[in-house]
Amino acid sequence: MLERMSTLLCVIDLQDGLLPKIDDVDTVLNQSIKLIRFARALDIPIVWTEQYPKGLGRTTERVAAELEGLAPIEKVAFGCFGAPEFVEALEAVERDQILVVGIEAHVCVMQTVLVGLEMDYDMYIPCDAVGSRNPLDYQMGLDRMCSEGATLVTTEMAMFEILRAAGTPEFKKVLPLIK
Repeated sequence: MLERMSTLLCVIDLQDGLLPKIDDVDTVLNQSIKLIRFARALDIPIVWTEQYPKGLGRTTERVAAELEGLAPIEKVAFGCFGAPEFVEALEAVERDQILVVGIEAHVCVMQTVLVGLEMDYDMYIPCDAVGSRNPLDYQMGLDRMCSEGATLVTTEMAMFEILRAAGTPEFKKVLPLIK
């Protein structure tokens, strides 16, 4: 199960040059933003990447505004572990559970998850906060990650799993995100 003190949120490539072609993009963005707000409210570390921003643009403003004060890690490798700065950021926070949101499910998300599993991280993918251009690619990406050992969740599943109980100060703090 996801543990608050073991979890890191990884936000992958929610960039203007990619988003217009993503299937059900509004859900992907809304759920990703919900998890970013949740992580920030509970002091869960966040690592944020951009795939070749020179060509694909920067992170969309709706998401970037939620990540104020944090800097994106630029990468050209599809998987985040191909960027040394990403690996350094993970090592600095010493978390072993990675909750992954972003795009595309069958490319950058999947490659990040598969390498994370090889490196003994517990990888969690909220299916409503990742997306691809093509529904088949999305589904095959999820299937592959799951078959390799990743855990598929939803945004709400992840939040309630981390919270564990109602009536706590943390629950009250994030309740507006759940309503």
